[in-house]
Amino acid sequence: MTTLIFVVCAYLLGSVSFAVLTSKAFGLADPRTYGSGNPGATNVLRSGKKAAAALTLLGDAAKGWLAVFLAIYFGPHDDQGLLLVSLVALAVFLGHVFPIFLKFKGGKGVATALGVLLALNVWMGLAVLATWLLVAVVFRFSSLAAVVAAIAAPTYAMLIHLRPELVLATAIMSMLLIWRHKTNIQNLMTGKESKIGSKKKEAQSE
Repeated sequence: MTTLIFVVCAYLLGSVSFAVLTSKAFGLADPRTYGSGNPGATNVLRSGKKAAAALTLLGDAAKGWLAVFLAIYFGPHDDQGLLLVSLVALAVFLGHVFPIFLKFKGGKGVATALGVLLALNVWMGLAVLATWLLVAVVFRFSSLAAVVAAIAAPTYAMLIHLRPELVLATAIMSMLLIWRHKTNIQNLMTGKESKIGSKKKEAQSE
C-alpha cells in the first residue's frame, strides 16, 4: 500500500505542468497553442520570455527531484526501498509525459528526467546535464542534445555502479525520452528541425 501511495503521488506531481502554470502567471499564451505545441521550457522560450522558460525548466526539474528524494528519504532502506525509488522515478516522469491534468498530452520529459537523475545520484545528473549543454552549445538543437544525453544516461549510471534497479529505471526513461523525440529525429535528418531560441512562427517540431 505504501508503494502504491508513493507511486500515485509521484505521478500526480509529475502531471503538474509548470509550462502552463508559468505561462498563465506571466500572462502568456498557453504553450500548447504555438510553436511545437509542447508544454515544456523550450517552447515557452519561444514566447520571448526567458524568465518564464527558466522557471518552467526549474519547476519541471524540481518535481522530478522532489518525488525521488522523498522516496529515498521516507522509503525503506533495503531492496524494497530500491524498487520503490525506481517506480517513483518512472511515475513522476510518466506523469510529466502523460499528465492526467492535460488529458495525457504532456511534455517530452527532459527537465523532469534531469531532476530524477540528480536525485538518484548528483554526479550522474551533472554528467548528463554537462552532456546536454555541450551538444546544445555546439549544435544549438535542444532535441539533439536531449537525445544524446538520454543515450549517455544509462552508460553513466553503469559507470558509477548504480544499483541494477536504478539503472533499469534510467534506461526506461531514456528510451521513452528518445521515443518522444522521434519526430525531432526525423526533422534533424531532413534539416527541418528548429534551433534553440527560434520564435513561435519558426518552430513547428520541437
